[in-house]
Amino acid sequence: MLSGEEFGQLFAAFERTAFRLETLSVYDVEEEREEFERFLAGADMGPDWDDNPWVRSMTDKGKEVTRVHVLRSPLTDYLRYELAAYPGNITAGESISIIDLAEQAVTSLPDHDFWLFDDRDVYRMHYTSEGAFVGAELLPAHRLAEYQGYQDRALAEAVPFADYWERHH
Repeated sequence: MLSGEEFGQLFAAFERTAFRLETLSVYDVEEEREEFERFLAGADMGPDWDDNPWVRSMTDKGKEVTRVHVLRSPLTDYLRYELAAYPGNITAGESISIIDLAEQAVTSLPDHDFWLFDDRDVYRMHYTSEGAFVGAELLPAHRLAEYQGYQDRALAEAVPFADYWERHH
């Protein structure tokens, strides 16, 4: 299992594409706690929310970053926070779509997060029941086609973030 800096290096190392399927309603991220509290208090979120530098560090190199977030409305406070940050990610070049299970019945997707890098390496994400990141497990090559299928289904079923946000914001 990769975590911390080892996991972070995957984002510098991939060459062309990074796809993320997100499935949790709450992520317990130490580095986000202060920002999350500011969001809940209605404070200014700062310039990084307008153009995410982490996403920009990849897309400025011509890399494609795509995310499909599977969620169920009504949104948790954490999901409201995360989705409010997505426009800055999109400005920075990330493609984001949403599957809201309260609005559409989508089956045949995993109940866990994963990253698919360069359409060849799949990392299943592991979290505690509270949403704290435990680590990323590189899945064996024979599982690649299965996860490519999940990616294809998620992208086919998802609605563009802007369309979703316009209806729910």
